[in-house]
Amino acid sequence: MTPNQQEYLKKIHSIQENLAKTWAEYWQHYSTPSSWHFWVTLGAFILPLVILYFLIDRKKAFHLGFYGFNVHVWFHYIDTAGVYNGLWTYPYQINTIIPVSFSLVASLIPVSFMLLYQWTINHHKNYYVYATALCLFFAFIFKPLLTGIGFFQLREWATYGHLFVFYLAVILLSKWITNLFLYFEKQH
Repeated sequence: MTPNQQEYLKKIHSIQENLAKTWAEYWQHYSTPSSWHFWVTLGAFILPLVILYFLIDRKKAFHLGFYGFNVHVWFHYIDTAGVYNGLWTYPYQINTIIPVSFSLVASLIPVSFMLLYQWTINHHKNYYVYATALCLFFAFIFKPLLTGIGFFQLREWATYGHLFVFYLAVILLSKWITNLFLYFEKQH
């Protein structure tokens, strides 16, 4: 490693340390358990998981869980890239360790799509039509609502239309990967 490269890495590390410290300070001022925002965010994490516990088709739990984990992972990657690149921000968070909305990425979004996926399977409905409708809801109704109450901020060039495309990418990748693994399972 060249000295110049080492110096760049040192600078990046210093900036990352300062950013983490700044987020922790911000969290202490605006997003701790003494704030109602914290409890709304925590509720958005816990409530979907409780609902899923009662509504999941236990005979298909592994299948649905695999699909939901796919939604979680892809959504987390896209959300992290958006936050990292300054396209959007979540002013209130459960913790300072993860820069995205843990409630949305790990619970609300995956559970919503899991229950929709379960419903389309159990009622022989077209997944793509209903999942697209849910993407429209999240991108053009839910996220603007979060913006209106201060839980989400779009920045730079990002629009709700971009969010819709990101949601579509997540539901397509998640479904196709799940289908691929179901195909592998049937081949055995």
